[in-house]
Amino acid sequence: MGRIVALAALVAGIWLLSAYGQSRPKALGLDAPAGQFSAARADLVLGRVLGDQRPHPAGSAAAEQVRARILRELAAMGVQARAQTGMSCTRDLRWSTLACGTVNNIVAQASPGQGGKTIVLMAHSDSVAAGPGAADDGSGVAILLETIRALKARGAAANPVIALFTDGEEPGLLGAALYLRDPVARARIGAVINVEARGNQGPSYLFQTSAGNSKLIEHYANSAKNYATSSLYEEIYKFLPNDTDLTPMLAAGIPGYNFAFAGNEAQYHTPLDRRENIDRRSLQQQGENTLELADALGHADLARLKGPDAIYLDVLGRWLPRFAVPWTLALSIVTFAIIAFAGLQPWRRRPAPARLILAAVVPPLLIAGCIAMGFALHTLASFLSGHADPSFAYPLCLRLALGSGAFAVALLASRWAGAIACWLWFAGLAVACAVFAPGVAPYFLFPSLVAAPLLLATMRGGREPALFVAALAGLILWIGLNAGSEPIMGLKMHPLFMASAGFGLLALLPLLGRAKDWKASFAVSLGFALLLTVVAGFVPAYGARAPERLNLRYVEMDGKAFWLADPVTHLPDRLRAAANFSLQPKRVVERGYVAPAGPARNPAPTALLSRRGDDITLELKAGGDAFMLVVPAEAMLQSMTIGGVATAMPARRTSILCATPDCATAHMILRLASSKPVELLLVSLRQGLPPDGENLLKARPVEAVPSQIGDSTMLAAKIAIPAR
Repeated sequence: MGRIVALAALVAGIWLLSAYGQSRPKALGLDAPAGQFSAARADLVLGRVLGDQRPHPAGSAAAEQVRARILRELAAMGVQARAQTGMSCTRDLRWSTLACGTVNNIVAQASPGQGGKTIVLMAHSDSVAAGPGAADDGSGVAILLETIRALKARGAAANPVIALFTDGEEPGLLGAALYLRDPVARARIGAVINVEARGNQGPSYLFQTSAGNSKLIEHYANSAKNYATSSLYEEIYKFLPNDTDLTPMLAAGIPGYNFAFAGNEAQYHTPLDRRENIDRRSLQQQGENTLELADALGHADLARLKGPDAIYLDVLGRWLPRFAVPWTLALSIVTFAIIAFAGLQPWRRRPAPARLILAAVVPPLLIAGCIAMGFALHTLASFLSGHADPSFAYPLCLRLALGSGAFAVALLASRWAGAIACWLWFAGLAVACAVFAPGVAPYFLFPSLVAAPLLLATMRGGREPALFVAALAGLILWIGLNAGSEPIMGLKMHPLFMASAGFGLLALLPLLGRAKDWKASFAVSLGFALLLTVVAGFVPAYGARAPERLNLRYVEMDGKAFWLADPVTHLPDRLRAAANFSLQPKRVVERGYVAPAGPARNPAPTALLSRRGDDITLELKAGGDAFMLVVPAEAMLQSMTIGGVATAMPARRTSILCATPDCATAHMILRLASSKPVELLLVSLRQGLPPDGENLLKARPVEAVPSQIGDSTMLAAKIAIPAR
């Protein structure tokens, strides 16, 4: 029992060290040296740029005021800046969407340099309609302005530095796409540093780089004072439905870095994304990363930034072990061979074949068991809570329940585990990842590199200390990943939480297996997990500081008016009663809980239409702040032209969003391959609800807030396209 308690305490201690003991900088004050980044100075700049902290989506008057304040900050530093204005469109084939809008970038000459390729520092100046965007991406704007000031204090570097404050990132990376439309500007870019946020706390993560990144990682390793990165993030980010302004830059083959802090994601894209909620240490770390990398790249040969890819991860923010990918497979194979050799035993001492087979299947069963335990516990908490994410605001109880459940599975699995089998799985997975997903490989290879020589050296006995040291390496990496991923993904992604916990415990199985009194510990761990899960089910799922995302909409269509509320798992009772919402979500333009709101009382959007062959010309009279046009698959849309910008489209159902107010009277040309009559859906979008929606706003609890595009009014009309 003492051994089990000690090992459990070790796991908990490593988790706490990973969560709260990461190497992070102190936020420097106003008295920091001129050549250093100061979070206090950046915070003052942020206050001046944000002003009254109103939302400032692309195309709004508030966005224009923010840009004017940025220009004043640049002028006060003697930095030349110019505006870049134009219509821009980007398409996303994953969602069959096309985003457009007239955007206004600011291009500032931060450092003239001595010619050659240019370093571009990039942040976006627009916010979502639901919140003031202090972290996303006001913090990025402030970081760029403070970085410019510090670079000027350090003196000009060899390579020119440009600060690009993009517009229209939120609706679809429009400003970055507009900048790249200039072939001269695009050809001059040598490297990009993009500064983002997906929360307002936590480390500044380097979560994405361009391909061939080994030299980029070397520059980061030599420049950053506190690390927060992993090649695993790159692998995961490929499959997430998220993009930043760096996305079109990478598509153009430009070397680049993507930084963001992501803690306290609950306030991201909501009215709580305010200046006072930003952690100054996050601001300091992200600013230091930007400044030091910009300075390093300012003296680098930008034409030689591309090399082989690298695998890497940070250890507690203090160390950054890394290898070039071409070494990964060879090292993994050699490590596997050493561990296999270390497991050779004289014939008389070899376990029975059944025991060997059982030991070989225990590691995958452990991971599967941890994930299954996570599903069981989370499902129970969700059932008791009535919410899909019962731990959103208060994760402690469910976190402890999941951890205790994983430990119970490990105790059970340890009865049949073998040290060599466990570490062969680590090394074997390193080989597989080296071939199929190199970015994941360091989590298996690096612990195996520690374990292999230790197991080899203890072939004749005395292996327990070696197993303990090897287990420490596995625990630090995997429990560190476990602790770091939760603030980013939340416990709704419990399979990731449980899988990372399982791999950490896999390294511990040989030590747990030597404990004799395991049954009582298993019962206690499982009982503790169930008890905490029940408690988590009765803890409020949301709170004022971590509210539920719940938008309200007023919709008119076919002469009728409706109220819509987002299709959350449980619509608050007070809100449901305020408008007699439906018991189940339905679709009226969008999907949500629906309540009748009487007859339509606004003019429907219209369009003057003409057809010449495949080309459909629409002169919109939509009104509002933006419009959406839904083109059905049977129309076989081939391209769309607006504001002189033509975009090819796949022949399938497509939603076209034009996100700025000038779009309301846009001239559009659709090229349709279909010769048959089709029907389009035109939706005029306006921010906010009409006056009679005030009672709904009052009925929405403080534990729920608008997010993303926020509360809105949608006036819909069908546009009939005649046959060719």
